This record gives sequence, structure tokens and C-alpha cells, in this order.
Amino acid sequence: MYDYDLLVVGSANADLVIGVERRPGAGETVLGSDLAVHPGGKGANQAVAAARLGADTALLARVGDDVHGRMLLHSLRAAGVDTVGVLVGGAPTGVALITVDPSGDNSIVVSPGANSRLAPEDIRAAGSLFHASRVVSAQLEIPLETVVEVVRCMAPESRLVLNPSPPRPLPREVLDACDPLIVNEHEARVVLGDACVSDLPEDWARLLLAKGPRSVVVTLGARGALVASAAGVFRVASVEVEAVDTTGAGDAFTAALAWRLGTGADLPEAASYAARVGAAAVTKRGAQESYPTAGEVEAL
Repeated sequence: MYDYDLLVVGSANADLVIGVERRPGAGETVLGSDLAVHPGGKGANQAVAAARLGADTALLARVGDDVHGRMLLHSLRAAGVDTVGVLVGGAPTGVALITVDPSGDNSIVVSPGANSRLAPEDIRAAGSLFHASRVVSAQLEIPLETVVEVVRCMAPESRLVLNPSPPRPLPREVLDACDPLIVNEHEARVVLGDACVSDLPEDWARLLLAKGPRSVVVTLGARGALVASAAGVFRVASVEVEAVDTTGAGDAFTAALAWRLGTGADLPEAASYAARVGAAAVTKRGAQESYPTAGEVEAL
């Protein structure tokens, strides 16, 4: 019996967001909107998104003993996330500097802060959380050696969902544990490296699968997603909405997919549900504030 539907291991950031008419070029200054500060970070985003949908969720992360850290803890708890695994101190809370243009597209620069201090020994010390969790989700805004330790601490029957963002080449030990590996188009190219010999997402999915993951999901934005496993490659349709802000939408997709897999859904079914959650998330501004409840997803 599991205490948690989902354990998220990853980053927690303060998102500093400015709206711009267009992103500046090199050496250029542009004026933007008033600064807005939101709770964010891929790990915290996924935890909040899953909890909003009704999943029993815990987060293993590190924040600073500062105003941004306290904001994040408040947001997590308000969403229903168990913060027993959130460590405090060691460095300032991570910060993401985000510009959003009128189409809703964003550009992000991250200062990792305390996220870079989430160490392998922190993972080993949280062994009880891993054994209590049906599914574990991770990203790469924490050190890669910490993600490797996540793989080594997984309970025998639990399932790892990994979004390699920001992307980098992954060791075979991590790739072999992914079920699924979730990548967007840019991340797919980086993870494939020299093996990226095609411009077709269907080929990326097959090539990624050959690198070791038990399953792969390639997200394609408004064009939906592809899922690949031993059963084949399948297209998942998108939901047409008017995008306001895409910040954090990928995290909502990953969280929803991970939770649905834990409830027994197959990969295409889970990805289809996740596409609806991601679509709902882009219709509102911000990351965590934009995440829908299960009822809102059904209405969509």
C-alpha cells in the first residue's frame, strides 16, 4: 500500500515574470510590464499540478531560508502537497527570470540556488518517501548525480517519470529506468545528440526508445504529443485553446501523466489526459496559479 500517488524530486524556484512586447536581442533593452513574483520551479510545479488534480503528492526539494522559500512552502501546502521532504537552507532559494511575449511564449533563465545543493545524500536520507510512493517524477534542475541517486533509491515496484529539462546527455543507468522519458522537441534533439539523424518526431521517439527507456513521450505543443513503447508509436491529439501564458504547461503535462499512470491508465490514455491538463494550464497566467482541478479538466 502506497502513502503517495506521486513523489516529485526536483526544483523549487521563485518565478520573476515580466511581460514584453518582444524579447530583446543582444545588447538591446526593452521595456516590460510590472514585475510579478510567482512560486515555480519544475519540481514544485509538478507537485502542485498533481495535488490540484487530486493526487496524494509529496515533494523532495531544497529551498532557502528566505522570503522566496517561505512563499514556496505556503503555495505547496495550500495546494495540498506534503512538504515533509522539503529541506530548508544551504543557499538562497532558486530564481527563474521569465519574459512572456503577447503570444504567451516565454524565455527563461534560472539561477539554481538551493536546488544545486539537493545532494545524493539527501536522496538516501529520504528512503522512506521512495518506498511510500507509487510513481516518482524527476527533472534536471537539480544535479545529475542526484537524479542518478533517485534511480538507485527507487522501490522495486515504483515507476520513474523523467523530464530531462534543461536537457543534457543522460547516463544509461538513468535512461534504462525511465518509464516514460518525456521530452519536447528541443530536449529530444539534445538527448539524442549525434543519433538525431531525422527531422521527424516519430523517428525521434523510436531513436530515444532504442537508447534504453521503457517508454517515451515527445510533446509537440499545439500539435499534441507522441507516445512510444514496445507496443508502437501513437499520436495524441492536442486540445485547441487560446494560449495566454505557456509558463509551466509542460510541468502540468508531466504531473498529470505521471499521476494517471499510477492509477493504472495505459500510456496513450495518460498522455491524452495530460494534454488536456496542459491545454487548460496555458489559458491562465503564471505557472502554479494556472493549474486546473480535475473538474476543470473534465469541463475542457
